[in-house]
Amino acid sequence: MPETIASEVISASLGGAISASVLYPLEVLKTKMQAENKSSSDEEDADEENEDRSKLSMVDYASYLYKNHGIDVFLSGVETSAFQSATEKALFFFAYTGLKSIYRGLNGGAPPKTFSSLVLGCLAEWIHLPITLPLDCWTTAIQTNTNPQQGPMQLLLTLLSDKGMKGMYKGIEAYSVLCLKPALQYTVFEQVKATLVISRPSKMLNAAEAFALGMVARTISTVLIFPYIRAKVVLQTSGKKVPIPKLLKDMYQQGGMANLFQGIGPELTRGVLSSALMLMIKDQIGHFVETTISGSSRPQRHPVRRRT
Repeated sequence: MPETIASEVISASLGGAISASVLYPLEVLKTKMQAENKSSSDEEDADEENEDRSKLSMVDYASYLYKNHGIDVFLSGVETSAFQSATEKALFFFAYTGLKSIYRGLNGGAPPKTFSSLVLGCLAEWIHLPITLPLDCWTTAIQTNTNPQQGPMQLLLTLLSDKGMKGMYKGIEAYSVLCLKPALQYTVFEQVKATLVISRPSKMLNAAEAFALGMVARTISTVLIFPYIRAKVVLQTSGKKVPIPKLLKDMYQQGGMANLFQGIGPELTRGVLSSALMLMIKDQIGHFVETTISGSSRPQRHPVRRRT
């Protein structure tokens, strides 16, 4: 239904922008930690400090950033991140809701089951990538930029000048696996939600339930595919041009599982809180928007005047 698509897109967009803005310092922290590449410390001209930073805890790394770059490092690029998140969530849920409507139409109105939801979620993720992956590359470049004189627009022009549009899609091969992250996350959320609300007249979770379920769903999806998240960031922030499997193999040989999961602390903290906050806001706003649209589409009833 158009009303459902409208409510999903509006609520997901607002939820994405708000959660990305509120938790942006954690976004910066996790991106910088994931971009620390231990392999660079194996080169002859590598600096020992780089190797030491790759071993810092989340709190120690945040302290290092604040001490060396001040508070600005945690806020630079927040507008771009909010715009990226709003665009990504809006396009994902537009595609996901549309695909689910098509599925129901082809299956006599029956909602998609777990496997079907995963497939639809993967398709929806690939549909928005042509637009959102360049935004993701730009945001990552802003967060890992070490030149304070270079603003977001200058950095974008430099990226386009040096790499062209093709360079803005660096790391796209990782999405052969990364497309499972939102698919898993929203499938877990929707399937569990459907079970919980089946006997409720409102068919809604309260804010606390939506927040808690969002945390669980994001944790499961993040832990399962995190090495590919880290590999994507390494490719976007380095000059490397290697296949993802080889990069993962090299990272494992250089530092074992700890190297593959470097930065998972802030990724989980930010991702879980962001997802929980976004899904809570989306669930509440979505219900309001859908109710508003449905109410405004009902025909107005005018009282019948009696003849005197």
